[in-house]
Amino acid sequence: MLAARVIPCLDVNQGRVVKGTNFVKLRDAGDPVEVAARYEAEGADELVFLDITASHEARAITLDMVRRTAERVFMPFTVGGGIRTLDDAKALISAGAEKVSINSSAVRTPELVSQISRWFGSCATVVNIDPKRVTKTDEDGNEREVWEVHINGGRIPTGLEAVAWAKQVEELGAGEIVLTSMDCDGTKDGYDLEITRAVSEAVSIPVVASGGAGRPEHLADAILLGKADAALAASIFHFGEYTIEQTKRVMADRGINVRMLV
Repeated sequence: MLAARVIPCLDVNQGRVVKGTNFVKLRDAGDPVEVAARYEAEGADELVFLDITASHEARAITLDMVRRTAERVFMPFTVGGGIRTLDDAKALISAGAEKVSINSSAVRTPELVSQISRWFGSCATVVNIDPKRVTKTDEDGNEREVWEVHINGGRIPTGLEAVAWAKQVEELGAGEIVLTSMDCDGTKDGYDLEITRAVSEAVSIPVVASGGAGRPEHLADAILLGKADAALAASIFHFGEYTIEQTKRVMADRGINVRMLV
């Protein structure tokens, strides 16, 4: 059985790591390269960098940050935000990223998922999905709750339903999905286990649970109850509430296979 991964997420805005609640109310959490180096020393399995305003501001990710990170850390890291073309992905991989993650561009230009997958392989192709629970009325006037995919940092609803979209991106060539519940993001009340499990059971590629971690037990729940392959967290690590080692020990105590520092 593969080890479950613990992945700190570094949301980057204007060159700084930030963290908010429900995608707003951002707080500064430090320099991205220094934070990345600290997490590697603490035993993180991977990192995810997300430039949270690149798509909204229609600009590219700062390649210098990616290069400096690659010079300092040796663990794999994924970079996302503002990737609109295959050339954007090529530049990030060349700068040192192991994987690239797309969200808004995947919705607007689904063939980009296939292009990146064909060029770099599915293992380097990640799709971020940001769903929010909304109530919709069908043609018969019946109301039902759905998980609607949002893009541009959660600003724009797409009409896509998260589980169906997850299946589609797998068919397009994605090798991993990062699933961030907009309802739970930053709340520290735990992941949305229902949608995490629904997506995990609907696809055969790894799913990374994201949005809502408040304590180590939540990461364990994501693996055991949400059926995720990895758990991503930000606030609990950025502001010193828990360490990577503490989190992994809690997970190991619940029978989860995790990689511990020797």
